[in-house]
Amino acid sequence: MMEHKKFDVNEQFDGIRLDQFLAAVLDCSRNRVQKLIDDGMISISNGKICAKRKVRRGEMVEVSLPETAAPVFEAEDIPLELVYQDEYFAVVNKPRGLAVHPGAGRASGTLVNALMHHLTDLSGIGGVERPGIVHRLDLDTSGLMVIAKNDAAHESLCEQFASRLVEKQYLALVHGRMKNRKGEIIAPIGRHRVNRKKMAVIEGGRYAHTLWQVEEAFEDFSFLKVNIMTGRTHQIRVHLAYIRHSVVGDALYGRKENPFGVDSQLLHAASISFAHPADGRKMEFSVPLPQDMAEALKFLRGEIN
Repeated sequence: MMEHKKFDVNEQFDGIRLDQFLAAVLDCSRNRVQKLIDDGMISISNGKICAKRKVRRGEMVEVSLPETAAPVFEAEDIPLELVYQDEYFAVVNKPRGLAVHPGAGRASGTLVNALMHHLTDLSGIGGVERPGIVHRLDLDTSGLMVIAKNDAAHESLCEQFASRLVEKQYLALVHGRMKNRKGEIIAPIGRHRVNRKKMAVIEGGRYAHTLWQVEEAFEDFSFLKVNIMTGRTHQIRVHLAYIRHSVVGDALYGRKENPFGVDSQLLHAASISFAHPADGRKMEFSVPLPQDMAEALKFLRGEIN
């Protein structure tokens, strides 16, 4: 079942952003509004749908509200490394191979299922399928994720991510020896025009900006520190493949074959820092490399055969 609502823009709301207008009339968060926009649940009498678009007096905005679905998945006792938690948020070290949330054909065995077991309080902004989820890591990317434990914390953290106030640092082992010690990649990313499971650097894609720096150089490989200035899907993997230095083990954007015997990308979210959602103090967290990545580096250094 779907509930349909119509709202006339009056003088009070003339000239404000669409997401602000809807958050006010629906009495919900802007994150909830953005999800409705992304899901095609918003229509307007004059012009395209965009969160930043300003509404004008006399326009009519129509909203289709899907009925809240009951959870179709359960808490599961999946091992999970909790790096930190308080009443506002938790930080977890996601292992490689663990999907963040349920999706098509996957209702169990995800980080969300694990969180439901290990944490009793999670924010509800993400809906029944994504409680507490503020941001994502790819299935085969390991490392730090911050989890919201109430809606106020979720709003604060999402705003920090949107404003690029969250500092994240990744470590990646890539094919080839980089010619320079550091550099940047500015290239637009969008959905691949043939393989819809992939992203690609394409004309008309969304602006994407990646910084990289060589931590260690080897004959045929480079160990990089990577910072992303934007948060596009698969950004690091796409950008590094674009400059012909794909992440080791990344079969989707490079090649799976490697001398280390790994079967997924050696990309790790090693550190994260942000302002505490309650009092603003700087929170910083870091975790060591996963075992397979650490052993690949030892092999390249000649420390193991």
